[in-house]
Amino acid sequence: MPITEKNIMNRLYLVSGGLVVLAIAVMVKVVDIQVVKADEYKELALSKTEKMFTIEPNRGNLYSEDGSLLAASVSKYEIRFDAKTVTEDNFRNHVTALSDSLGMMFNRPSSYYRQLFRKARANGNRYTLVARNVDYLDFVRIKQFPLFNLGPYKGGFIETHRVVREYPLGQMAARSIGYERVDENGYYTRVGMDGAFGETYLRGKEGKRLKQKIAKGQWKPVGLDNIVEPQDGFDVVSTIDVNIQDIAHHELLAQLERYNADHGCVVVMETETGEIKAISNLGRTSEGKYYEKLNYAIGESHEPGSTFKLMSLIAALEDKVVDTSTVVDTENGRYRIYDGVVKDSRQGGYGKISVAKAFEVSSNTAFAKIINENYKEQPEKFVNRLMNMGLHKKLGLPIIGEGDPVLRYPGEKGWSGISLGWMSHGYEVSLTPMQTLAFYNAIANDGEFVKPRLIKEVRDGSKVVKRFDKQVVNSSICSEETVEKVQELMKGVVEKEFGTGHKLYSKNFSMAGKTGTCQKNYVTKDPDKLAYISTFAGYFPADNPKYSCIVVIHEPDKSVGYYGADVSGPVFKSMAQKIHAISPLVDEVEDEIIEDVKLDESYQQYFAEAQKKFSTIPNVKGMSGMDAVSLLENMGLEVEVHGNGKVKKQSIDQGTDIKQVKKIVLELS
Repeated sequence: MPITEKNIMNRLYLVSGGLVVLAIAVMVKVVDIQVVKADEYKELALSKTEKMFTIEPNRGNLYSEDGSLLAASVSKYEIRFDAKTVTEDNFRNHVTALSDSLGMMFNRPSSYYRQLFRKARANGNRYTLVARNVDYLDFVRIKQFPLFNLGPYKGGFIETHRVVREYPLGQMAARSIGYERVDENGYYTRVGMDGAFGETYLRGKEGKRLKQKIAKGQWKPVGLDNIVEPQDGFDVVSTIDVNIQDIAHHELLAQLERYNADHGCVVVMETETGEIKAISNLGRTSEGKYYEKLNYAIGESHEPGSTFKLMSLIAALEDKVVDTSTVVDTENGRYRIYDGVVKDSRQGGYGKISVAKAFEVSSNTAFAKIINENYKEQPEKFVNRLMNMGLHKKLGLPIIGEGDPVLRYPGEKGWSGISLGWMSHGYEVSLTPMQTLAFYNAIANDGEFVKPRLIKEVRDGSKVVKRFDKQVVNSSICSEETVEKVQELMKGVVEKEFGTGHKLYSKNFSMAGKTGTCQKNYVTKDPDKLAYISTFAGYFPADNPKYSCIVVIHEPDKSVGYYGADVSGPVFKSMAQKIHAISPLVDEVEDEIIEDVKLDESYQQYFAEAQKKFSTIPNVKGMSGMDAVSLLENMGLEVEVHGNGKVKKQSIDQGTDIKQVKKIVLELS
């Protein structure tokens, strides 16, 4: 195109027009930013410098029934210093006094803090760390220190806090007390009571607080107040009795160690109400130590072995296919059902015995014959009777992870021609220890089946928000006549010389129950891999029972022993007597409670001695703290305890006339 005046003018016109369009576009964009989308962009800008943070509420406390803390939420504070908000005069006038105060509190040289603050001042640091994990009382004191008492704007004082969960009992009942945790993705893990009641009662409601982004990606709180105040959770009062819990824990631990067992559990239930007074679950580490590994009592469903004979007997009595006086021929201690053979632990069997004696001696062949021969034409009748007693249902406990009971029905997968015979003595069925105990408790409770309960009430301070009362699942699991018969037989297991639990007999303290010894891994061809589950389930006292209890120990060392009467029974007896000692259950003379125990522990020795003589101070050194306290308090002494563990020192010497003593101090370690 030739360069002419006209062409030049045209080009200038086009350029100027384009500039006008561009200017208009820019103006439109400016208007859009400043007016139309002003709030949106302002919010975007603020989001890069200010952010709303969640404030976790104080989780409610979990208490034992007597008000002892099982789990508590504790605020831990972090103290920081904003050097830029402090005037030169305030800094110069107060920094030395502040440093002196902090040095005395945290046992550090005052010069350490003076250097810390001066360096922060020189660098213009707005978020200098002063102290971490400060408890509430120290936090209140620090707020009153010189300079910091001027607040965040004049004194540079910054505080943030987090809530931590503390468990005063440590590992004792840790799995049952439990926890509730949330991971980085917001998913909750709930275990035990703390987890079960967290969402509904303990957790509380979150608060909100605005924070401002400062150097190095740190966030500093804006202002003094929260945007939304957090609401603390309610407190929960459990049914746990810390004294009984301590007894259960230490008795189980001692027996697991004695038999080098894999794991075990103990549960103590108040007969009338279903309140769980103690629950201990201990598993072995690879180093041979024991801790609260899993909640075996609630979560582990396994074949119960001979403790299931109670259920089989009740079914047979209710259907009137036998009576307790019916004679059964145990033959030579072997009873064949198709290609399976049921064997008695006694070589050669028991000959012809009554159904009552078959229960008391725990004859496998007798029970296999009773159930198989009376129900083989109608196996569903036997299973229906068990189902009518609720043995196929979960207890519906609030704690997550209750194990499933297994009770097969004829025709289902796994059912065969030998099933009746094996079910009769506790195989091809599965129950958790808690499910087994709940059934035994019903017999102790004259047939009334109550739901096990771990919580008494929910509180907001001193105000009761909700109360949890006894819950009856079945007012009568069987006839009164049947209950009375099996109650007598369970007493016979312990009282009669031929009873499997006779080693536990005490003429001065009555107990009733049933032993159970179940083979584990019995399908193996390798005898070294064959293991056992040892159980004792029952209640005490035998007449007018106050508590029911189950002890289950898995895989005790076979070279030491594995029968339920030998492994689990002694735990049951020792617990029953100690529980009686701290809270007498019947009107008996105290000096007759434990006189016939085979004494292998200092507690029993001194308890018997002290209760008989009741005149001098015993030597309690080396005893567990709870045992020593129980013993001395039952002698009428005031006991002061320092520390945890076993007794290291006692303030009053052994042999001192008890009439001269009102108080004794024990040091534990």
